[in-house]
Amino acid sequence: VPLVRPISRQCPGPLMPSERLSTRLTVSKSSSRPFLLLPPLMEWIRVATVHAEHRRNLLVDNSECVCVSFKCLDAEAASAKFQLDLGFRMLSCGRADLVHQATQLLGAERVNTMDDQGMTPLMYAAAAGDEALVQMLIEAGANLDLQVPSCSSKHPSVHPASRHWVALTFAVLHSHLSVAQLLLEAGADVEGGALLDGQDSSETPLQLAAAAGYYEMVSLLLTHGADPLLRVHHGNSLTSPLYEDMNCFSYAAAHGHRNILRRLLQQPQHRKEDILSLEEILAEGVEEEEKKEDSLSPAPRLCKARMKALQQAAYYSAEHGYLDVTMELREMGVPWRLHIWLESLHRAQQLCRDEVTVSLLTEFPSIRMEDYSPELLSTGIPLMFSMLETSKDYVITKRLASVFSHCYGSSPVPPVPRRMTLMSLSSDIHFLNNQEMSDVTFVVDGRPFFAHRVLLMSASERFRRMLSDSPDDVIHISHMTYSTFQVRH
Repeated sequence: VPLVRPISRQCPGPLMPSERLSTRLTVSKSSSRPFLLLPPLMEWIRVATVHAEHRRNLLVDNSECVCVSFKCLDAEAASAKFQLDLGFRMLSCGRADLVHQATQLLGAERVNTMDDQGMTPLMYAAAAGDEALVQMLIEAGANLDLQVPSCSSKHPSVHPASRHWVALTFAVLHSHLSVAQLLLEAGADVEGGALLDGQDSSETPLQLAAAAGYYEMVSLLLTHGADPLLRVHHGNSLTSPLYEDMNCFSYAAAHGHRNILRRLLQQPQHRKEDILSLEEILAEGVEEEEKKEDSLSPAPRLCKARMKALQQAAYYSAEHGYLDVTMELREMGVPWRLHIWLESLHRAQQLCRDEVTVSLLTEFPSIRMEDYSPELLSTGIPLMFSMLETSKDYVITKRLASVFSHCYGSSPVPPVPRRMTLMSLSSDIHFLNNQEMSDVTFVVDGRPFFAHRVLLMSASERFRRMLSDSPDDVIHISHMTYSTFQVRH
């Protein structure tokens, strides 16, 4: 049934509210609705728009569903919902003279009241980038570090990815630099909803800015003391282990932001980053000898925690195909891992980066033997043999030979014994059971079958024993018929 029908020119003017109510009641009771009793088009659009805004949905139901939805609303719940929506609208308009009336409508939590999505007016203002509204809410006493709660009956529409986010998180996510600066200067926690001592936490504002490549935002957060080594811990089993415990270096490398990585490395290292575990203290002596050998390297000295973070970043950059980021991390002193090296070599071959390929092949011996895995045999060796077969560059061929020599040893490969090629009897019918050319005779069912010694000796060890046991070159076969022997041999 169409929602709107043509209106006749004889349609009376706008009806009074009581008349419209009686008209709708009459329409709902009748099976067919005359078009003269339907509301005008503009009135229907106004009601439908208000209803769509109330439901916060882009879809509009027909008139029957609209009536049913309002009938199902409890009077008290509908009144509370109306007051909540009205209070949020009064605050979002940005008028300071309406703050007092809006907070009275919102109840005891005042400007910190959350809607069904777990959002506060400050979060909406930060997401919209309204600096004046954010300043007004801060002056009204808004909690800067209030987090989006988990989904519950009170907040049924919370998005799972936004849990533990704060107003600063929304400002960073939507790239509102001035709003983020205003929140930080007002005392907002620079780490957002990260729970340092908890099992469940969300991405920090610095991690989101690093992943998005917002250089100015990253600089602002680092200036206010954000920790680039802070890692994310998800307290649920739905998160992939690949993205567990990622820090800002990993986020920047996974999205190929080299400028963000350089900015993160410019941040002064904290003293707590130099705390070593017992295993690292015991290995310190061996690593000091390695550092003496690499003392001429221009790479800056990195603490243990930051070096571990860069190793993880190299893994993510290699996995996502950002070859230049991986090679720059290597120049910083990050050691090669076999998987990272193989991914980089494969990517360099795809991009036809011969200089990078030569550099990677040259550094293959730097990979520790303990890091070798079956991936070297299943992926690495076939890849390098394929490169050896197709490459026309002498330098690459020479480096590949050096890698193979490193893998298989420098001793010469033992010669491979040549297999004797069997001459097929089917190639010439004269070779088959020919007395003139044969030198061996099989006697089957009293009938001779002529064969050739050289072919029998090379074909089977059993024939070789039979010929050695028969000095007169006559072999008697008694376990099969002549026709069967002829077919099989």
